[in-house]
Amino acid sequence: MDLATRSDTLTKATDAQATARLRLPVSGMTCGSCVRRVETGLERLEGTGEIAVNLAGEHVDIAYDPARLAPHDLVEAVEAAGYDVKLREVDLALEGMTCGSCVARAEKALLATPGMISASVNLATERARVTVAEEAVIDEAIRAVSDAGYEAQRVSQDEPGAGAPAYPDDNREKLHLAIGIVLSAPLVLPMLGMPFGYHWMPPGWVQVLLATPVQFWLGARFYVSGWKALKAGTGNMELLVAMGTSAGYFLSLYMLIGYWLSPHAGMGHEPEYYFEAAAVIITLILLGKFLEARAKRKTADAVRALAALRPDTARLRRDGEDAIVPIAQVRAGDIVVVRPGERVPVDGRIREGESEIDESMVTGESLPVHREEGARVIGGSINGSGRLIVETTAIGQDTTLSRIMKLVEGAQASKAPIQKLVDKVAAIFVPVVVVIAAITLVTWLVIDGDVEKAIVTAVTVLVIACPCALGLATPTAIMAGTGAAASNGILIKDAEMLERAHAIRAVAFDKTGTLTLGKPALAGFTLVAGGDEGASDDLLAAAAALQEGSEHPLAGAVVTAAKEKGLALPQAQAVKAVPGRGIEGSVGDARYAIGSARQMADHGITLDDLAAAAQEEAARGRSISYMARIDGTARLVAWMSFADQPRESARAAVAKLREIGITSIMVTGDNEAAARAIAREIGIDEIRAEVAPEDKARIVTELRAIHGAIAMVGDGVNDAPALAAADLGIAMGSGTDVAMEAAGITLMRSDPLAVADALDVSRRTRSKIKQNLFWAFVYNTGGIPLAAFGLLNPIIAGAAMAFSSVSVVSNALLLRRWKPAGGR
Repeated sequence: MDLATRSDTLTKATDAQATARLRLPVSGMTCGSCVRRVETGLERLEGTGEIAVNLAGEHVDIAYDPARLAPHDLVEAVEAAGYDVKLREVDLALEGMTCGSCVARAEKALLATPGMISASVNLATERARVTVAEEAVIDEAIRAVSDAGYEAQRVSQDEPGAGAPAYPDDNREKLHLAIGIVLSAPLVLPMLGMPFGYHWMPPGWVQVLLATPVQFWLGARFYVSGWKALKAGTGNMELLVAMGTSAGYFLSLYMLIGYWLSPHAGMGHEPEYYFEAAAVIITLILLGKFLEARAKRKTADAVRALAALRPDTARLRRDGEDAIVPIAQVRAGDIVVVRPGERVPVDGRIREGESEIDESMVTGESLPVHREEGARVIGGSINGSGRLIVETTAIGQDTTLSRIMKLVEGAQASKAPIQKLVDKVAAIFVPVVVVIAAITLVTWLVIDGDVEKAIVTAVTVLVIACPCALGLATPTAIMAGTGAAASNGILIKDAEMLERAHAIRAVAFDKTGTLTLGKPALAGFTLVAGGDEGASDDLLAAAAALQEGSEHPLAGAVVTAAKEKGLALPQAQAVKAVPGRGIEGSVGDARYAIGSARQMADHGITLDDLAAAAQEEAARGRSISYMARIDGTARLVAWMSFADQPRESARAAVAKLREIGITSIMVTGDNEAAARAIAREIGIDEIRAEVAPEDKARIVTELRAIHGAIAMVGDGVNDAPALAAADLGIAMGSGTDVAMEAAGITLMRSDPLAVADALDVSRRTRSKIKQNLFWAFVYNTGGIPLAAFGLLNPIIAGAAMAFSSVSVVSNALLLRRWKPAGGR
């Protein structure tokens, strides 16, 4: 960095009111030019100061103005320069959060921690997910949360499921609730007789004896949390409850003392106290919290159910001996024995045996699936009647079950875009309510002059206005919706994908392996007249040898056909893939090219003589591939046709999408005639044929301009760019890890009907979020005017507040009833 530039950046930092520092670990830097690129990328940002890039240590230290730049801006600048920033994502368990204002306060404390890249707090899971560049930041973040009035501890990342929320102990909460009911009942039951002219209220001294333990023992949590909020310069639900019930309690105590100091003490005609209101409000809130916690537990059932699938032990075979060992002792490559009826302990491949396996809890597949030698099995699934010898391929966090759990936990911890606005509202809600209560108090004193009535009305405002429901409205719906989806084999990456899914207007399907079975068979291998380079079997063997290492479905079909005929495959040499075209290589003295018409054209080979035959095969829905000899004068020697069957549910999936107003489009590398034949069979609305893999992302962009928001469904490596380019990427679970990583939704079963199911559950979840937010705002804002005008009494206000969050969570729980269109 030259002196002038360094001086300018230092001036920028000096001019800032405050300068923060951040160290980012950077990978991919190899030389001095890399250092300069990182420096330049950061210098372009307004608000950066001194920048020190350490090539050997692979990190960069940055001084910046936090008022003008956020840490994630710095991360994006480094990544835009072409380098990776190694960030850590950690979950923190939080205690003491009760409402939406708590979320805002905890999030503010975390984001203010030096070195914090991002932080998201979820009230429903009672977790914070933070992204940091340095491990030491986590300890600082925990201290910051503690200073804000909450307890925090790191959640173990060793095993998925460790992050499942831990709710208050049921027995303790039940005991407190029971004591509250017992102490409050003598205060509230006599009120039932008042409309009939009966006044059974116990004397004031009895009322204060009953109400005091409720107020200061059972209600101690409200005072503690409210005080912590005040020290942090903010407010929360507990503060409102503590202020409201304290006002009612101390007003009543003042009236009681006044009565006993009066000349009429002990002569009857005691005033009407409000001890029962304070006690009943606290008891009702305890009841609401108890019901809320139980309901919130149910929203997390999906993760617990998945965790329960993981066996604790495995039957390990070593040196011919079987022994039951803890699952932690099993390693990749170990052999495990799975007896009939046992749960499969690991991900692996069957070495011996065959059986029907129930994978429903993992994939959502309703019926047991047949698995035989060489087939893949998923840990957590249930073996049927056969005995299996399985070679372990994945353990711990690498297993399918663990990856599913982490994906579900990640989705449930994520924050929907609309929730960010709700959190901002909740952050100012409590102070606004306190101001409204104060205005209510003063107004009633001026208008009516009745101090008692003014205090009670202000108390009612404080009690009814609780932002609990606001904080729970969105996360509980997301937890319930993503949990229901996961239980049916649909994994939603995060809340943003739910938001995107409702806007989808068209779905683009990759054909092979998505709409079709993805297991094409060689239907014909035809020599070209005049192109006899040997017997048909010799050419087929050569074609199979060239494609033996390829993962392309058509290549697999050729290899399978050759092996089924018992052909010995020769040795292929100098084999190379031609992206979007095919493959080339040598067998013996001959060099061949196998692939599409475009590849033949690249070698100057015309296919006019085969046009009629190829068109006839394509009309039957078959794919065509060509084989040419390219050493010397390039000439066609054979052509092949492949038949691939549509999946059974493909037609039903397209029909279901049409019902909900979504256009179905097939994107394929096949020739147009073959594509149209498949499209007619399953009812596809539109096709894009002869699309090279590298062009799929461009096609997605073009389709978006025509149809609006678009989803892309695929299962292969070459689908990943298109999945990422789409508004919503949907990967088939039978596909590759690359496709699943690029997708927003992963389908654990290879069923096109699950695409419609994924969009359906996403729409229903978003609908629940909107319903919950509507009712939350009704509770929190609609009740305040009624309370302020004196149209509610404190007990009714307490009941409404206590059950507002319960109703919101219960409404979200209705999503657990959701089932896919195909049933289970």
